Amino acid sequence: MKKGRILFIVGLLACTLFSQAQNYTFRVLTNKGANEIRVGDTWQPVKTGASLNIGDELKITENATVGLVHKSGKPLEEKKPGVYKVADLAARVQGEAGVLNKYADFMLSSNSAEAKKNRLNATGAAHRGLGIKVFLPNNQFASVYNNVVFISWDNKEKGPYKVSFLNMFDDLLLQLESSTNKVSIDLNDPKFINESAILVEIEAKPTGAKSDERYLIKRLSPGEREKIASGITELTKEITPESEMGKLYFASFYEQNKLIIDAITAYEQVISVAPDNPTYKEYYEEFLLRNKLKTESK
Repeated sequence: MKKGRILFIVGLLACTLFSQAQNYTFRVLTNKGANEIRVGDTWQPVKTGASLNIGDELKITENATVGLVHKSGKPLEEKKPGVYKVADLAARVQGEAGVLNKYADFMLSSNSAEAKKNRLNATGAAHRGLGIKVFLPNNQFASVYNNVVFISWDNKEKGPYKVSFLNMFDDLLLQLESSTNKVSIDLNDPKFINESAILVEIEAKPTGAKSDERYLIKRLSPGEREKIASGITELTKEITPESEMGKLYFASFYEQNKLIIDAITAYEQVISVAPDNPTYKEYYEEFLLRNKLKTESK
């Protein structure tokens, strides 16, 4: 009897939490500027992850942006200064979203305060090797779907840097020089087109210090590509891949499919088109940390 009462209470609590989780109209995905939300008679600063209910209002300031996620999973971005009723914003969201909710929930939950706390409390292998740390995953997650690949690394060693791309027989395919700690390549380049796997090595020219290891980039097999292509087709039906919000959704998609390098590229691309939006940089930093591509700054 006692056990039955406990199960009843647990079930009731779960239903209550689920109801509360659904009891919002929008959640804030991105925020740039001193924007505010009015709840009742009180104005408060907009924060990512915050909920907006149907009776609230949103104030967009000059040169500011707020990216919202509707409870259906559909995004809505507003850049025009003014005060907006949440009910009016909700009226602009048409239809139900299919797969978007999954990726929106992943983004918000992965970047929540609770997720960051859990990450900080978790134990994991920290980077202790010597040399330049490259922000690429280990070989298990080195597969890529897209042709454009961004590669970045820590800047503890001063540049300029020499970036070498080699095949699996150590033949040099391409060598680039960069004054910053970042380069991008196109795997459709004739130098790469016949290579299924490429090794990357970084060297700081002033000191000769090299990357802590050679990092692998490998193409997906035809069967794996077909599976990912199907998912991309579904996602593209609901959001434009080239938009800022679209890049975030695709970064979430790639991360959930263990395509870490493609997720890196999506983050790098959205930051390049909107470098003044701090949310994108914060999401990218948290992505690198939770995937153990870099360690927390002390």
